[in-house]
Amino acid sequence: MTVSTEHPAPQADCTADADGGIVFDLHLGPGPERTERPERYEDGEAPELLLRLRGAKDKGGDGTSVRLPLTPLGEGRLRAVLASTVEPAEGRWDVHVRAPGTDDDGAVAVAPGIRDVRLLMDRTPDTGRIAVRIPYPTADDRLAVRCWIRSPHAEAGPVTFDGDTMTVEGALYGTALGDDARVEARLAGAPDRTCRVPVTGKEGTFSFTLPLDRLGAGPVTGRQLWTLWLVPGTAGAQESSERTRADGKQAAGRPAGDVRISRILDDVWDRRNTFVYPGRSAGEGVRATPCYSGDNDLCVRIQPDPAPAR
Repeated sequence: MTVSTEHPAPQADCTADADGGIVFDLHLGPGPERTERPERYEDGEAPELLLRLRGAKDKGGDGTSVRLPLTPLGEGRLRAVLASTVEPAEGRWDVHVRAPGTDDDGAVAVAPGIRDVRLLMDRTPDTGRIAVRIPYPTADDRLAVRCWIRSPHAEAGPVTFDGDTMTVEGALYGTALGDDARVEARLAGAPDRTCRVPVTGKEGTFSFTLPLDRLGAGPVTGRQLWTLWLVPGTAGAQESSERTRADGKQAAGRPAGDVRISRILDDVWDRRNTFVYPGRSAGEGVRATPCYSGDNDLCVRIQPDPAPAR
């Protein structure tokens, strides 16, 4: 087998399981690649599926690539398995196939085939450490995998409205709510702008109501993005710390006690254009719109409300 740019790119069907594993079945296309057998590789070197972390400064460095051996299935098809025990860093991983005798720069991007992600729907993990991998097609029709690692994790559920307030319900993993638990809405780029509201819940659930007019109380001269964080409080932070010590790991950039409110436990890799909420008044001349970021983090967008046309 060789990988040639003169023929259609190799294509991979993907099957994802609820524990985070993904099976890649690679089809080599109609070119001569289909007719050659893996045992004809020189020096016994086998092909591999190469996952690269998008945007990594040190390509090929530790933590920026994952290599999966490809085994033959017959008729020009190969299989690779990303086991649930392998934990790629949070981010978007582009999928390539590297043929024997080529370096990583010669690896060829893989096109997306059939994606079976049914088992990702309505997940209810039984652990506080959440690892999510979703295979998806990129805008330029290449295969990639979106990965999250959250410990602890606050999974956003229904978002409802009543007047100028929004209420969010969700599930909490890896921590518990203390007596002083709260949710903080933080204005990106302005650490002194924080809106705090109480959060309630029991047995792994949480709920809070956010007055949108409090976010629009300051000067709003342009678009603002407020991120939502759950702070479990004293008891919750202690439990989170104990779980972290037991796991021996902590998600990068996420200090114990501050839990980003996100929605990642299904098959949607980017919610920006699929979960769209109506805007609400957040005071005179100000509009508030709940939204998701490209990382599936729940936010509130605040912006001037255009004056109605006369």
